[in-house]
Amino acid sequence: MQQQIGQMLAWTSDARKGQPYLTESDGILALHFDTLSIQSEMYVDAPDELVISYTRAMMSFLLLKSAPGRIAMIGLGGGSIAKYCYRHLPHTDISVVEISPEVIALRNEFAIPADDARFRVLLGDGALWVADTDWRPDVLIVDGFDTNGLPEQLSCQRFYDDCFASLAENGILVVNLWGGYPHYEEYLARIHTSFSDRVAIIDAEDSVNKIVLAVKNGEFPPSVSCIRQQANTLCLSHPINFQAKANRLIRALTPLG
Repeated sequence: MQQQIGQMLAWTSDARKGQPYLTESDGILALHFDTLSIQSEMYVDAPDELVISYTRAMMSFLLLKSAPGRIAMIGLGGGSIAKYCYRHLPHTDISVVEISPEVIALRNEFAIPADDARFRVLLGDGALWVADTDWRPDVLIVDGFDTNGLPEQLSCQRFYDDCFASLAENGILVVNLWGGYPHYEEYLARIHTSFSDRVAIIDAEDSVNKIVLAVKNGEFPPSVSCIRQQANTLCLSHPINFQAKANRLIRALTPLG
């Protein structure tokens, strides 16, 4: 009990310093940048599960590309999506770019896997990484918020243009945006411009988050039957209800088709 109180005091001290810090309640470990919001959550007894609804919604990209060879992520946070992909996509090579060494320093607290042949966490600026990389991921996931929200370098037109260029042919960009943010429509318009309107927006359950899927090339939108078939297949090996995710994606694509 004394150890737990001491840990809580240390986390509170970090909050006052403006550093990322942790809280734990009812078996859930949470990452914060301030006292106003939660950046990530993890079940202590089930660290690979996706607790927050928007993280489950982000996995909807699997309905368009069920077996990506390479996934890149901008923003580590508590590593929820990184851990999920590492466990449930065993043949996928994963690179995560995180700008904050303080966030990376918490990786053990969140049971994030150690770097190995197919998983790595890189300290760096995600905007610079997509501008310079020749790694060509099949999927690029952008979830890079800081204490002030979405940084300019991760939401400007140049960044989304670089995301498009960095992707492999038929690659998919996955972006987490806050629907209530004053610049939401502006950010969304930039993604539409970079990806020639090959975009679908999925609402996250019980959240103001909007998940944007933007497709570089290939057939778009996919047929309803193809999406439902992918959902049925994914449900055989994933704990997520992909039939429900398929329904949301189909509704998002209906205006396009």
